[in-house]
Amino acid sequence: MTITEKKEADITILSMEGRLDSLTSPDADKQLAAAIDRGARKLVLDTNGVVYISSAGLRVLLGVTRKVNTLGGKVVLSRLGPQVQQIIELAGFTSFLPVFKTNEEARKALA
Repeated sequence: MTITEKKEADITILSMEGRLDSLTSPDADKQLAAAIDRGARKLVLDTNGVVYISSAGLRVLLGVTRKVNTLGGKVVLSRLGPQVQQIIELAGFTSFLPVFKTNEEARKALA
């Protein structure tokens, strides 16, 4: 799992690539937590490059969302591939984690 961080004003875009599973989720969790520790409160998680997400990966997304919400921020997902979107929807995450087709739509939602 590779995570690339990009700042646009007060919005942090974290582009994720690879598998988000039990092997990669601890490192992904650390990287996402570090962005939050640096002050990121409006997060776009660009998952276009995520080819697989497991229950461990879902726990990472849930933990990040809870932490940011507690701090008064917001997390959104963008550019989900069909398989990842299906898993996110089946897990019921779309009820608390908004999904957008593009990063531009995600940024507008956070503005």
